[in-house]
Amino acid sequence: MTKKLIQGIYAAVLTPRNAQGDLDEAAMVRQLEFLLAQGIHNFAINGATGEYCFSSLAELKHCLHVAKATLPGEAKFLCGVGAASLRDTLALGRAGMEAGAIGLLMPAPYFFPYAQDDVSAFVRTAASELPTPIMLYNLPQFTTGFETATATALISECDNVIGIKDSSGSLDILRALTQERIDSSRIIGNDGVLAQAITEGICDGVVSGVACVLPEVIHPLFTNSPRSEAFQAAIEKLNEFIAKIDILPVPWGLKAIAEARGLATAAYQLPVSAQRAKQIHENQEWFKKWILRIADSEPVAHA
Repeated sequence: MTKKLIQGIYAAVLTPRNAQGDLDEAAMVRQLEFLLAQGIHNFAINGATGEYCFSSLAELKHCLHVAKATLPGEAKFLCGVGAASLRDTLALGRAGMEAGAIGLLMPAPYFFPYAQDDVSAFVRTAASELPTPIMLYNLPQFTTGFETATATALISECDNVIGIKDSSGSLDILRALTQERIDSSRIIGNDGVLAQAITEGICDGVVSGVACVLPEVIHPLFTNSPRSEAFQAAIEKLNEFIAKIDILPVPWGLKAIAEARGLATAAYQLPVSAQRAKQIHENQEWFKKWILRIADSEPVAHA
């Protein structure tokens, strides 16, 4: 059986919270219904965009319950299982399996730096305990990253490690998987390199934070030839959007845009300084004008 189980666009959903830090169920439903209406049917829950480091096991179960109650039967979702220990990763993984996740997103444990032997032993042990498809989650900005040799070995040698969601911004691992013809789901996790990966033919899909709030810019990258006008126009819009939200911490920029689109009130886990509040307001005002402008300038799609 092929390991190419994960393909196409997966929206990395936010975990909307209220002022007390609890899951905002109504906002979660609005977010998912918005994405379904935009033609998104695959989702990633409890990843970095969902601020997995803040979620307890009980909160993840709550979030999964709301998602399952909202999504139609044909929808698919991945469940992030990032944690600080093997014990907690296994508990989160079992919750994802019980909820019906098509696979688990497994980053290296936070918060301490680890050697490659450490993260390899961690994944091999977790994979043996969780009989379900597992995607490595390369997140070197926040955890120990998977080096190319480590990632390719784990995918080649562990039956249920089916691929990688690479959020590093580097394409080295995906290129290696392609060049070595290793059966795998090659998934981009960093929107900034998505267009290049598609152009090179080295990815099977994306888990996209941008798709969570702006799916109309991600869709054309998968429905048009890289040589087409529509593809190039989508790249320009995506790059402009990323440059604007990147002045804020991950995923504050996405939260601000979700609020501007009426999906969820933006609640932050830290006090918002006067400078940050100014940046958030400016970004939201920019977006409200920008989204109208790009909607009026859509090119005709040519395959």
